[in-house]
Amino acid sequence: MNHAILGAGGVGGLLGAALARGEDRVLLLLRPETLDKHPDHLWLESPFGDIKVPVRRTTVLEEPVDVLWIAVKAPQLDAALHAVPAGASRIGTIVPLLNGIDHVALLRSRYGQQGVLPATIAVEAERVGLGHIIQRSPFVRLALSARGERQLAGVTERLRQFGFTCDFQADEQTMLWSKLAFLAPFALVSTATDKTKGEIFVDPTWRERLRSAVREACAVAVREGAAVDGEKILTTLESLPATMRSSMQKDVAAGRIPELDAIGGPIVRGGLKYGVDVAVTQDLVARIGERLKKQA
Repeated sequence: MNHAILGAGGVGGLLGAALARGEDRVLLLLRPETLDKHPDHLWLESPFGDIKVPVRRTTVLEEPVDVLWIAVKAPQLDAALHAVPAGASRIGTIVPLLNGIDHVALLRSRYGQQGVLPATIAVEAERVGLGHIIQRSPFVRLALSARGERQLAGVTERLRQFGFTCDFQADEQTMLWSKLAFLAPFALVSTATDKTKGEIFVDPTWRERLRSAVREACAVAVREGAAVDGEKILTTLESLPATMRSSMQKDVAAGRIPELDAIGGPIVRGGLKYGVDVAVTQDLVARIGERLKKQA
């Protein structure tokens, strides 16, 4: 199959390398200023094995592809989509892997309702250099809309062979909100405190604030029609490696624009919409906002 990857960072690079290790062909969609600097391969260091695989590179998608994977950070989405002009090329399926909720409606309004199949991915992966990706978590969990099972079954089987956990889910709302209700509390608490997962859980105050943030996210998710399990989310958070840090935390520490609105915004706005108390989430978002102002 032919794949295009928009966003060759930690997640996009990991996925591209895993796909290119077999017979699948991978095309990276890069920013013009990066094109000549990016190597013609991806080098992945992973608990599943270290690989170096060839990839092609371009700045604009001008050829048919079976799957376009969108793995940019939410603040860069609008600018990145210049590489994928609407109607410029035949794209079988568009699979966005962004954090948050709101990007799905945006992509469907631009590329069509049926061709965009939401997905979520849980992994700690970091680009440490152009084309060089390190997977730090011992897992990669990929969930995809069941509407794409027929066309993506072969792809997910190859990813499973590499070490991914993949499953198709019929309820897109539950899939998206389950990820957000897991991700947002950890991302917001870890970024507000600049603590690792282990440091958060040994601090009684911040551990309880994390639990409260999970409860708030789940309360909004339920009002949005999602079936989420707060206790299961907390159990999963407890099982994470003690050294784990969130990507938002890393972005703020490095002076990059974080996904604050994409991750915290749906919960805060949902709280206002439904009259749900989301005071802890609001406070965490405000704390991070103040930190960003001081760094500016």
